[in-house]
Amino acid sequence: MSVEQKVGQVIMPDISTITPDDAHRYGFGTILNGGNSGPGGNERAPAAEWLALADAYWDASTAPRNDGRPSIPLLWATDAVHGHSNVVGATLFPHNVGLGATGNADLVRRIGQATAAEIGVTGIDWTFAPTIAVARDDRWGRTYESYGEDPALVSRLGAAMVEGLQGRVGSAEFLGPAHVIATAKHFFGDGGTNGRDQGDTVGNETDLIALHASPYPPALEAGAQTVMASFSSINGVKMHGSTAFLTDLLRGQMGFDGLVVGDWNGHGQIPGCTNSNCPQALLAGLDVYMVPEDWRALHASLITQVADGTIPMARLDEAVRRVLRVKFRMGLFERGRPSSRPLALQPGLLGSPEHRALARQAVRESLVLLSNRQNLLPLNPRSTILVTGAGANDIAMQSGGWTISWQGGGDLTNADFPGAQSIFAGINEQVTAAGGQAILSMDGSFEQRPDVAVVVFGEQPYAEFAGDVPSLAYADDQALRQIRRLKSQGIPVVAVFLSGRPMWVNRELNAADAFVAAWLPGSEGGGVADMLLRDATGGIRSDFTGRLSMSWPARCDQFDNNAGSPDYAPLFPLGHGLTLTSNAGQSMASLDESCAFLEQATVAQTMMRSGMAVSPYVVQLESAGGEQVPLPGNRGQTSDGNLRVSPRDRNAQEDARELVWTGPSTWLLTGGTPVAAGSLQAVDAGREQQVELDVMVSARPSGNVHVNCGSECQSNVDLAPALAQAEGKGWRTLRIALRCLMPNSGDVSSGLRLYASGSLTMQVSGIRQTVGPAIVGCVD
Repeated sequence: MSVEQKVGQVIMPDISTITPDDAHRYGFGTILNGGNSGPGGNERAPAAEWLALADAYWDASTAPRNDGRPSIPLLWATDAVHGHSNVVGATLFPHNVGLGATGNADLVRRIGQATAAEIGVTGIDWTFAPTIAVARDDRWGRTYESYGEDPALVSRLGAAMVEGLQGRVGSAEFLGPAHVIATAKHFFGDGGTNGRDQGDTVGNETDLIALHASPYPPALEAGAQTVMASFSSINGVKMHGSTAFLTDLLRGQMGFDGLVVGDWNGHGQIPGCTNSNCPQALLAGLDVYMVPEDWRALHASLITQVADGTIPMARLDEAVRRVLRVKFRMGLFERGRPSSRPLALQPGLLGSPEHRALARQAVRESLVLLSNRQNLLPLNPRSTILVTGAGANDIAMQSGGWTISWQGGGDLTNADFPGAQSIFAGINEQVTAAGGQAILSMDGSFEQRPDVAVVVFGEQPYAEFAGDVPSLAYADDQALRQIRRLKSQGIPVVAVFLSGRPMWVNRELNAADAFVAAWLPGSEGGGVADMLLRDATGGIRSDFTGRLSMSWPARCDQFDNNAGSPDYAPLFPLGHGLTLTSNAGQSMASLDESCAFLEQATVAQTMMRSGMAVSPYVVQLESAGGEQVPLPGNRGQTSDGNLRVSPRDRNAQEDARELVWTGPSTWLLTGGTPVAAGSLQAVDAGREQQVELDVMVSARPSGNVHVNCGSECQSNVDLAPALAQAEGKGWRTLRIALRCLMPNSGDVSSGLRLYASGSLTMQVSGIRQTVGPAIVGCVD
């Protein structure tokens, strides 16, 4: 192999930035589809298009080379983290937080097998799963990717998932035609960063290894062929650049002989590195750079660094050898064109009845019953049941992040999930069959009085850092108001809570008669119905067996209260879960509903974080003619094309949005609860209410840039002078006095309306309403 070809083997670009011709020319060893990538840029591409693209890359990588060097087939990796979740029509299993609640290693193993089969339908070889982080602070936005806070449980279930995906080590099925390559991630300590994604895990090194690295030996013993380095740091040292951990610990002490792959531009976060220039990562023990966009420049810099001795040839050869070893172990050279493989010849495996039945079983076993006053559950299916709440009929919400798109949710509708079933649909199917009536009412209103109500509510979908939160308080009061209103009418209420983590829901627990932690169940809403309803004869269909794999907080600031902690005092401990039989009618004392975070929320609140609107806020675009269009995803434009929005990287993947104006148009952040203007104008000891915008200006405005608080506000502030001054100066925070945006009286929308009359190019990553030092004038 030539040096150029060897370098190509250690570079992993994203399919959104390369063509099959690029794969042939540069000899890439691996490629990936990121969370927002799909064939031809279409996230909703059907399975046949995924398979056709896999064939195209296979053909390109195996075509004879002009230089006579060997042709080496590439490996395609995907984030199939709860089923083959990037592909429309796939079975979506509960996220790991729910699987942790099952405690069922055999079930997890079978889910791995089913996921491998559905990946194989699309001709892909490799999944970036399982995550075997030990989540210790539930504010972390990836908490739902963890099986739990107990390293022993994470070790057991992580090893089972590896075995399901790859097959049992030593058997004929290991890495055979019915299996794919697994990835143990993220090595290591990602669950210990004090709730901050890509943060720093601090402590005694020996203790950190014992806690956070302990799931890796079982995963490696189960045969995991790849390990992904963590974005995070250990005591200030970035994992992507740590020889002590990637080489000495993982290779030396744990004996790993597969390949170590980086995370999305993770090497670029090492001090002294950029996305396109980082010999330090390879020298530390990284074997494959995940470089979605800057692959061409990285390829050139690595060739130069090998030539000048910065990277010894022996180290490059070692990395390439590890890549090839994994390919040979899975028989990649003999597998043939993706469309010719056994799984690809069975397209019916994608979302098959057998796989959906398995997912439904997983849902049933994952649900945790937290309260059941006066034996309200299970419900009589022959009764009239009102089903309400934001999650009642929303498959995207019940599936969470990493579902079709990276963040999930957004503009996804139930039509994007053929073969799936919402929670309401599952309830309605069983109630109708039994002769009862299920009524869907999103606002909880009704004409015919129901016998009982089911309120399905919870977190909106998110992934990675977008899910980091400052408190575990569930702050959206809409469901709480619904529950209290129904209870005031004498209607019993079952609360079904959708979340990626335990959260402080004392108010909802007090208000509801029964409360079920449903986590993120995925595509099979019928599994939830199975647990809420009696069978057709009036008997118990299934009792609750789910047990908490993460301690449930008693206070909204109790985010790291893990079993074994000296001050361990949760509301519900690790392993807790009621049953319908042994805990019948258990009463619960009234819970403390005080939460300082919620009390402060009317004064300080985050409106946009990491480039994404924070619920209940949403983004809309408005053309010069006044036509508004929603922007549920990360890109879009006005109907007249005067304003275009696209994702950009600031500190992490797609954590900012670029707004490019070419003519009159408006960007709106709306949906906040209306507030009294007078309550937001208090000035105390030199401090006042203000809105902060984190911006970077690439091209100054050619006209006015007006900002106000929404459609009801008449006061405008012209940001053009401040934006012009910020041009070319990198990221900065603009502060706008709220008194300049609000009228003197009346209730107004809590939001932001940004209008540009001419051209302007800027990026926005965060918007906050807060209190700070008083501003001279209106803008600082």
